[in-house]
Amino acid sequence: MTETARPYIPAMGRHWMLFLYDPFARATRLSRVHGELLDRAGVRPGQTVLEIGCGPGDVLLQLGRRVPDAKLIGIDPDPAALRKARRKAARRGLEITFQLAYADRLPLPDDSVDRVLSSYMLHHLDTDQQVAALREVGRVLRPGGEVHVVDADGTPHQGSKRHRHPRLAGHTPDRIADLMREAGLTAVTENGHGERPVIGRYAFVRATA
Repeated sequence: MTETARPYIPAMGRHWMLFLYDPFARATRLSRVHGELLDRAGVRPGQTVLEIGCGPGDVLLQLGRRVPDAKLIGIDPDPAALRKARRKAARRGLEITFQLAYADRLPLPDDSVDRVLSSYMLHHLDTDQQVAALREVGRVLRPGGEVHVVDADGTPHQGSKRHRHPRLAGHTPDRIADLMREAGLTAVTENGHGERPVIGRYAFVRATA
């Protein structure tokens, strides 16, 4: 049964801006950040990987080329983004399952996933939704499975007390790590950071089920 639709923030922040996603990703070389995330995730052939908030599917498309024998699943609440992701996968001949779902209600059984990925999605959720989503991540991960997150780093710049985007206020790597611990995940670590034009600063945080 499909869950009743509820409000969400789409990949580009506005539904009508979805057509700008690919040009934006090319201009900012977002694929390099995705590549860094995948380097850290260390997916192996035969593993099952879930991306929460997959949007137009670019992370899983890159992973499908890297590890063609992995089972890849992407969920997102945006039907338009999922249609775009399916078209991209079909053009590349990649078998990826894209499903309409919310991060705090994952349509997967317990202990069924080896890796969970999240790219620039967590800050789209309110705090209670973030914890609920990370609890769901812990539920679907197999024992010893890992979640790898890359997200904007809302740490104020030196000399500034505010971030340019209100949703990033307080959204720091330490805060993400605290949310992971609150959700029951373990071995939580910040394992890298970077900065790119337009995108700004970003950080990687990982945890284990």
